[in-house]
Amino acid sequence: MSEHGDHTLNRSGERAERRAARQTIGAYHEAELRLLLDRVRAGFGRLDAGEIDAFELDELIHRYQRSARELWKFCGQTGSDCVRAMRMLEFWREQGEELPDWWDAGEPRRRR
Repeated sequence: MSEHGDHTLNRSGERAERRAARQTIGAYHEAELRLLLDRVRAGFGRLDAGEIDAFELDELIHRYQRSARELWKFCGQTGSDCVRAMRMLEFWREQGEELPDWWDAGEPRRRR
């Protein structure tokens, strides 16, 4: 096959990989975002039940924002970002490693 034909096949394969990665990471991102939002929903329930006060709910919402930001950074915005994220998830699964807990990723950093 000509050099031009090989290049076309490579680009086609890259596009297919990016498309698959966008679908995979899109589904992963949505599922993880829903888990984070469930924590916020539960926080409102705890506020309504008098278990926490408005300041504690506010801190929970800030933690949600930090956690969601970390999730967004991992999942990326471009096709190549999605490919990187998909490969990372596959690697962790193959190695039997735990997947990230995005709620923990948003825990406030303690000042020294």
